[in-house]
Amino acid sequence: MENTQYQFSEEFAKSMDAKDPMASFKSEFLFPKVDGNEAIYFCGNSLGLQPKTAKEYLQKELDNWANLAVDGHFHGEDAWYHIRKKSKPALAAILGAEEHEVVAMNNLSSNLHFLMVSFYQPTGQKSKIITEAGAFPSDMYMLETQVKFHGLDPDQTIIEISPREGEHTLRTEDILKAIETHKDELALVMMAGLQYYTGQVFDMKAITKAAHAVGARAGFDLAHAAGNVPLQLHDWGVDFATWCSYKYLNSGPGNVSGIYVHERYAEAKELPRFAGWWGHEEGERFKMEKGFVPMYGADGWQLANSNVLALAAHQASLDIFEKAGIDNLRRKSELLTGYLEFLIRQISGESGVLEIITPKNPKERGCQLSLLIHKGGKNVFDEFYKHGVVGDWRHPNVIRLAPTPLYNSFLDVYRFARILEQSLEKFA
Repeated sequence: MENTQYQFSEEFAKSMDAKDPMASFKSEFLFPKVDGNEAIYFCGNSLGLQPKTAKEYLQKELDNWANLAVDGHFHGEDAWYHIRKKSKPALAAILGAEEHEVVAMNNLSSNLHFLMVSFYQPTGQKSKIITEAGAFPSDMYMLETQVKFHGLDPDQTIIEISPREGEHTLRTEDILKAIETHKDELALVMMAGLQYYTGQVFDMKAITKAAHAVGARAGFDLAHAAGNVPLQLHDWGVDFATWCSYKYLNSGPGNVSGIYVHERYAEAKELPRFAGWWGHEEGERFKMEKGFVPMYGADGWQLANSNVLALAAHQASLDIFEKAGIDNLRRKSELLTGYLEFLIRQISGESGVLEIITPKNPKERGCQLSLLIHKGGKNVFDEFYKHGVVGDWRHPNVIRLAPTPLYNSFLDVYRFARILEQSLEKFA
């Protein structure tokens, strides 16, 4: 009991921060303010904070534009014609991929559609798609309209897997069972890598292996996984994936997405795709000839030239990731989110006022915890904000909290816990 009391103390939180090798990275970000005070920012799952260097990176490209104009495409440091290459090493490390398997481009929903053109090819009996029930709306709409594009009925074609009665998350065995059950009619498994609502990380390796065993492809929306949990897309054999860069990758609101395409498709010219000039073979591009010849690897799915200003802001964050290292961040994340979970359970106990619906096993979650509020509802969330906590409310009664290892501290978690305690006393 005495040890528990110590852990639920400011002294303990400060001691953890003092020995945290990642602590210095917090100073590299700008924090919003609530009522004039720096916020406790637990909303990196929705929009990551701005790196202090972002303005400098953007200004550099603005200066190139001002001083070089069109010549900036081929002259100066980081000429724009090849600027997509600069982000590849960091993205490859974050995604567990080869550099030729990743490229920053477009936005997430666009990329999902373009990838589906290539990797969802219903033929004869094999036309079904497996996904998780309650997927993020963009994924649901994308799957629905892609299926309709092929003249099929979404209600008959899309198989949604739901948690068992009384449970909030999916069991891997149930996903694998669904793949086996529908093996003769399954064309694709397309689901989140990390479920946005519950915070559950799916076993992408096992899912991909099971899909391939029945002749189906596997793709993942990594919006909530990229920069949050370690990934090994190449070794897992994942066929394709996409993500956004404005959540854990801290690249700015609505900023550039990226795609991953396994190298087995690097020279698959027979794959259907909606092509564009920037995906055409680079050495032949300016011949302006008919006949699309895709570039090697993921670059062959590009359409238009790179958004230079977007990539500049993106690079400001990626350079921080390269210094920090995704594995180092993961080690801190498990401790930080584990501490948050410990404090929440100490506060709520057996009261039944709230329930953590994110898996307890650290291997099955990222930094996010989703709290199902049984008593007090949105009043509890609003009380958080009044006291400087920026979190995320999801209808009908879930609060998502994401202590992000790059810029959150153990002291942030402790201070939040005290605010939670006061809020529950007031409304629960």
